[in-house]
Amino acid sequence: MLAPMVTRRNEGPRQAGDKIKNRSKLRHILERERDRGKTIVFTNGCFDLLHVGHVRTLSFARGQGDLLVVGINSDDSVRSIKGKERPLVPHTLRAEVLAALEVVDYVVIFQEADPHRLIAELRPHILVKGGDWAEDQIIGRDLVEAQGGRVIRFDPVPGASTTQIIRTILDRFGGR
Repeated sequence: MLAPMVTRRNEGPRQAGDKIKNRSKLRHILERERDRGKTIVFTNGCFDLLHVGHVRTLSFARGQGDLLVVGINSDDSVRSIKGKERPLVPHTLRAEVLAALEVVDYVVIFQEADPHRLIAELRPHILVKGGDWAEDQIIGRDLVEAQGGRVIRFDPVPGASTTQIIRTILDRFGGR
């Protein structure tokens, strides 16, 4: 007698977890995709509390090419940039949330304070950053443009920032 077929009810998180790669594995995957003629798009950030500004930027970025890779700052990296109170959410959970988004193809966590070395390793064709970054301040711009790629800025959503959300929460609930 054949065993009954088991259907996993939990497919989403497993698939999301499959999108989270270490640098070495991701480098190999992207080389193969590059050889297939795929356009690789990269963006990065802390993504401490996912909000509409992040979602719109990620959707825009995905529309610029065939594969979207999102680099996220590790917990230590976030602390070095934002201060000891941050991040609010550990990098493993931030990575899982991002990987669950359909527009995101791969997520990689980086330890450095900025993604310059990661961008050099992954060699994306397109780098997308928020329009609040001055063009000459976009980290990795030199690398992407040197290999013939493009840097594209996306205008931020007014009022949509993790820092602003935290301030609003503290203003509304801090005294309770």
